[in-house]
Amino acid sequence: MIDFIISQIQAQSGLGLLCLVAIFFYVGLITIGGGQVAITIMQQVLVDQFHLIDGEFFYSMVAISESTPGPIGINIATYIGTELYGVFGGAMATLGEVLPSLICIILIARFFGKFAEKKGVQAAFSTLRPAVSGVVAVAAARIIIIALFVIHQGFVLSAPATWNESVHIYGINLIFYLLSLFVLFRTDIHPVFLVLAGAVFGVIFC
Repeated sequence: MIDFIISQIQAQSGLGLLCLVAIFFYVGLITIGGGQVAITIMQQVLVDQFHLIDGEFFYSMVAISESTPGPIGINIATYIGTELYGVFGGAMATLGEVLPSLICIILIARFFGKFAEKKGVQAAFSTLRPAVSGVVAVAAARIIIIALFVIHQGFVLSAPATWNESVHIYGINLIFYLLSLFVLFRTDIHPVFLVLAGAVFGVIFC
């Protein structure tokens, strides 16, 4: 469906911004499970399917979006739109991303109260929750792999050239990851300080 929409826009107008808005509308429409799921979907659509950006650029945006306030899906949409088409492009891409959720929330707020006690609705939610949990788990695992096992040039998942390089890249990333988990769960330090520490740590040691 999205292929047909994009091909029609390109054939009739040639305006890449409209294609971008349509793509983010599609992403927002099928993203069930939050921003972490949006990462996987955006990577498949923007990088693998339509080749609007390359993998290095995309994962750099993921890091930036995770490190800044706001929902990650909206942050990525704003970032890509602004990078490709300026401030207006960022606003339009963001609108495309949030519009499906806005429509769904309005409809749910209008009708959910009347049907929440229906057995069919309760049965749907009882199966929807574990399905969404699985999708989120896959997205989280993908992010962990990218964060821990990534080569500096190109952000490509590939084996380091030497043993020393392997220890440097994988070892340092893993140590900092485990240390961050310990601090996050065993202390009262705000997560924002861990994000800042990660940036400083990467500049100094990586």
